[in-house]
Amino acid sequence: MSRGNEGSKGKGSGRQGGKGSSDSKGGNRRNAGSQEHKSNSSSRGSAPTGNTRGGKNQVIGTSRSGNPVTKKEYIDRKKKEGAVTTKRSSASGIRLNKYIGNSGLCSRRDADIYIAAGSVTVNGKPITEMGYRVQPSDEVKFDGRSIEPRRKEYFLLNKPKGFITPRTGEKQSKTVMDLMATASDTKLHYIGRLGRKSLGLMIFTNDLEIANIMNNPKKRMRKIYHVALDRSFKHEDLMKIRNGILIDGEEVKIEEINYVEGGRNNEIGIEIHSGKDNIVQRIFDNVGYEVSVLDRVVIGGLTKKDLPRGHYRLLSKQEVINLKMLA
Repeated sequence: MSRGNEGSKGKGSGRQGGKGSSDSKGGNRRNAGSQEHKSNSSSRGSAPTGNTRGGKNQVIGTSRSGNPVTKKEYIDRKKKEGAVTTKRSSASGIRLNKYIGNSGLCSRRDADIYIAAGSVTVNGKPITEMGYRVQPSDEVKFDGRSIEPRRKEYFLLNKPKGFITPRTGEKQSKTVMDLMATASDTKLHYIGRLGRKSLGLMIFTNDLEIANIMNNPKKRMRKIYHVALDRSFKHEDLMKIRNGILIDGEEVKIEEINYVEGGRNNEIGIEIHSGKDNIVQRIFDNVGYEVSVLDRVVIGGLTKKDLPRGHYRLLSKQEVINLKMLA
């Protein structure tokens, strides 16, 4: 009896134990699966880890690289961007000396002298700082008079005979400035001086800086002249000039010289790049000839095509670009 009871108890214990063990394993598997599912669900659907309940550490999005971005990081980034924008705006505008130069009053170099002397005010305050930048809304005054930059203008004139090109301060009747009187409401400066008896192309502009550069005697600019002499031009004299001659102890380089095709023996075409005054007359005088007619037909790549004598025209945008490339 005791054995049977013991056996029965053992078997019963065994069955209960087995069932309990099975339930325990199954429960463990179910619990593990549930935890794994929650973990996967959390990794797929939830926002990046961090404080998401407000405050500076609140995650408000992700960066392009996929990293979480907090509110504090976003604000700091925007502040830096604002600082860069402010820095750029302070470097905007136009330099004060250039602003004055663009007005046509003087060159930028002279403007620096006036600025240092306190002759220029911006919004009522004297400015002596070199490199100061003028903003579009600023009011600039020069010796108490308001100034503003002018639009740059460039003209080509086909000068007739009988008009002189005055030097600074000279007062003459019938000057080339009379021919340009209605071209612009700003002060114009010429490039490429011609005498009273000379004909041909001259450039005019309110860009004083360019005019000063191009009128420098040392500045080389392509010019072609059609010249008529007082008598037939000997070939040996043509060769003398072609090989180079000395004027004031300096050799003048002749780019090209030849008889005008279809013209008389006293008609010569000559190309030079020198900026010296009366250089063509002096070249032919050096070999014993007098210039009767001097007509400049090309200056700086510009020709007098479709430009009647005594008339002027505005340069095209491309012609202005080409001219500035020579400066």
